[in-house]
Amino acid sequence: MSDQWWFCLKHMAVEPEQGCPNKDRMGPYETRQAAADALRTAAGRNERWKDEDEAWEED
Repeated sequence: MSDQWWFCLKHMAVEPEQGCPNKDRMGPYETRQAAADALRTAAGRNERWKDEDEAWEED
């Protein structure tokens, strides 16, 4: 078994390698906790990119 984890968007839960199809998951992540934080990580990145886009458009 792999030491990688995924976050299932269908079940809103962390899964090991043997889980739902990849089309329904985010990952892989190195730790179970990183997979559990997947939505928070994605939201943070989206916010940062939005801010960068707005700053770029102002230039």
